[in-house]
Amino acid sequence: MPATPAASPPRAAMLDETMTAPGAPPPLAADPAQLADDLVTDERALRDPATAEPALSQAARRQQVAYRAIGRHPEWDGIIRPRIPAELLEGYDRNIDARRQLAAMAHPKDTVPAWRIVPPAPADELMNYYRESEAASGVGWNYLAAINLVETRFGSIAGDSVAGAQGPMQFMPSTFASYGDGDIRSPRDSIMAAGRYLAANGFADDHDRALFRYNHADEYVRAVDDYATAMAADPAAFPTFYRWEVYYVTTAGDVLLPIGYAADAPIPVDKYLTVHPQ
Repeated sequence: MPATPAASPPRAAMLDETMTAPGAPPPLAADPAQLADDLVTDERALRDPATAEPALSQAARRQQVAYRAIGRHPEWDGIIRPRIPAELLEGYDRNIDARRQLAAMAHPKDTVPAWRIVPPAPADELMNYYRESEAASGVGWNYLAAINLVETRFGSIAGDSVAGAQGPMQFMPSTFASYGDGDIRSPRDSIMAAGRYLAANGFADDHDRALFRYNHADEYVRAVDDYATAMAADPAAFPTFYRWEVYYVTTAGDVLLPIGYAADAPIPVDKYLTVHPQ
């Protein structure tokens, strides 16, 4: 497997014709069959120890956008899925199902959010926190990582939810006061608190019920299960997910919010895209 990135993926100073600059989503083939073949190429590159940066990050970016596109087009399933090799099929199915579950929860906005997008903590550091929380709580590291991925892209999203949840694991302050120890915005402290919370809500006996207590949506539970299962089954999954970027669902479609994005108040999406076309 490619090495787990020790820090945020570096940005290439020089990009070849297959690469796109940060802030612009990578282009995809319009033909579903070609999209499938390109996805397989990227999936294999992500598992090849010879693949180095910046190719790893570019493959992960294309993979993420491909899964988002396929998730929006179930009518492509009969074309794309038969072209996925057997050894990649479980991961493919998990990613597509997770994407569709999360899409079912999304309510497109006509603004982009009052967030900051920042580099996540180094991947090895996050993995140490997941393992530490697993040892203390019995909650699998992969479930903690999946929640961290879904909630804030491993902490890349610095901003409160509409309901007021805060930090990398999106805790309400009152809940963190009961299960946390330290700083709600600290990756370690919030991951440790998530393990305690899930354990207290019966994760050992019924992890789906505990996940539902974390977020009261069946779609959320399925998406977290999908990503957690993918990470447990495939050593390349976590490093790949770590390289994913932040997309926000708007009335104008998916909008990439790159590292460095910052807004103190919501911005009309048409105004944002006029200044930052994608």
